[in-house]
Amino acid sequence: MEIDSKRVIELLTAADDVLILTHKNPDGDTLGCAVALWHVLTAMGKRAAVINGQPIPKRYDLLFEGLEMPEFEPKFIVAVDVADNKLLGSKLDALYGDKVDLCIDHHATNVNYAKETFLNGDDCAAALTLYRIFAEMGAEITPAVANALYTGISTDTGCFRYSSVTSEAYRVAADLIDCGADNARINVAMFETKPFAYYDMLSEVLSGMRTFCDGRVIVFKVTNEMFEKTGATPDDCDAIAAMSRQFEGALCGITMKEKANGGFKFSLRTHEPLNAAELCAEFGGGGHMRAAGCDADAGKEEEVLSKLVGLIEEELK
Repeated sequence: MEIDSKRVIELLTAADDVLILTHKNPDGDTLGCAVALWHVLTAMGKRAAVINGQPIPKRYDLLFEGLEMPEFEPKFIVAVDVADNKLLGSKLDALYGDKVDLCIDHHATNVNYAKETFLNGDDCAAALTLYRIFAEMGAEITPAVANALYTGISTDTGCFRYSSVTSEAYRVAADLIDCGADNARINVAMFETKPFAYYDMLSEVLSGMRTFCDGRVIVFKVTNEMFEKTGATPDDCDAIAAMSRQFEGALCGITMKEKANGGFKFSLRTHEPLNAAELCAEFGGGGHMRAAGCDADAGKEEEVLSKLVGLIEEELK
């Protein structure tokens, strides 16, 4: 059931022993929202904890500095930036997928798995959605909260480069900086600092790059063998996926990343007129107009790629 912001505030005000869930392959938006909510709830005298079913990438350490997560039996469960309980990952989905009391999200593809959902599909980041809730609550935006929300907005907009960015997003970012967000440190950590293994992986990926539709579709394939050879981690591939649509004339970048347990995750990045979410929906996935994803079973990845390229060819006729 979708709810309004007033109801969200009622729920958060009444809740205690709050477990905050983030999605698998955690990014800056889901983690930024979770940490910001943790700080606000803790300041209200409540017990709260943030969990993820996978290790959190090192570059997000700055969000968790000095945080201690208490252990308790949750009485209220919130998911942030999670459009589908399946995106929690198998471990958290099995434990909590059907027990989520509140979801705060910005994905138009949200499947309404939570008991109550607050959704704004037009927002460029869930952190922007959450910022408005905090503003309506009168919550204090401390430097720690500002850092977390700024991280969410900046990472989900490619450091304010994507078409999803609105003037409001810039104004909110400026307000967060005024509240103490260390934007320079965050931008360096999120967008400029990369391990050596990343460049080794990039070299491997570029050597196997394929093009379709007269160069308008760029395809990267990242395999487990590449991970073993370079020492890179799945997190190192995020920037590579973003790079896939940066070639001159490219309208769609497709990154096929092999999963540890088999199969592939497809990450799409598009320019007009292609809609990444609609393309991925054909294969049971979803996301945003310019960034979305879907999965392919082991041994079926080339078949899925062929069908996906065929859909794109039809769109571009």
